[in-house]
Amino acid sequence: MPEDPVPVSGEDLHRALSEVARVPQLLVASDFDGTVAPIVSNPADARPLPAAADALAALARLQSTSAALISGRALRDLKVLSGAPAEVHLVGSHGAEFDADFLDAIDDAARARLAELEQTMAAVAQRYPGATIETKPVSVAFHVRNAVPEDAQEALDDALNAVRDWDIHITEGKAVREFAVIDTDKGAALEQLREQLDATAVVFFGDDVTDEKGFQRLTDGDVGVKVGPGQTLARYRVDSPDDVATALEYLVRARRG
Repeated sequence: MPEDPVPVSGEDLHRALSEVARVPQLLVASDFDGTVAPIVSNPADARPLPAAADALAALARLQSTSAALISGRALRDLKVLSGAPAEVHLVGSHGAEFDADFLDAIDDAARARLAELEQTMAAVAQRYPGATIETKPVSVAFHVRNAVPEDAQEALDDALNAVRDWDIHITEGKAVREFAVIDTDKGAALEQLREQLDATAVVFFGDDVTDEKGFQRLTDGDVGVKVGPGQTLARYRVDSPDDVATALEYLVRARRG
């Protein structure tokens, strides 16, 4: 993965968005936290910026255009926090949850392992003030955003060591390490949406390490936009969720035009 590239100008990104807006069938997808919704200390308080939410909904209602949110959040939580209308496709648990029938596909062994994982992570979190766990349908996220800064990395490492020999799937994020009982992949979810919606091109916004799997799946003609600093496979970069909202609004105007 390349080091931080020279940031492209707003004009460069607008040119790319103008070009992709002309394709026959467009899919616009975005991560949630840190992308359309600012990062907050309490995950339950996260909400999308109104401008971003309105623009995403407007895109979803345009002819030959689809919009989606692909998040690490559990699908049930993403529905509530995003407030997205039915026209916006929602994918939760880093690409593992597409619909309400999802839990039926998890076998008893995976359910038992998830319960064991929750107990183990809770025990580790108790040793570090501010560390918390978030249990999802197929995973447990170990959060250290509110932990004592000098303890954060040690807490993440202890969580990993506690399950190092387990047959689970581990995803790294910003101030979080997630442990899943089945494989999850935002890139695979993005590709599945592309195929289901017969999208000619994709625009994808993301800010976290997990979003790199989405950027990795983009091809010529697609537009990947990294939000904030850090290594990335995306070709374009913006600074904040406010810039994502601006880009989405620009896409609405360009697509209508």
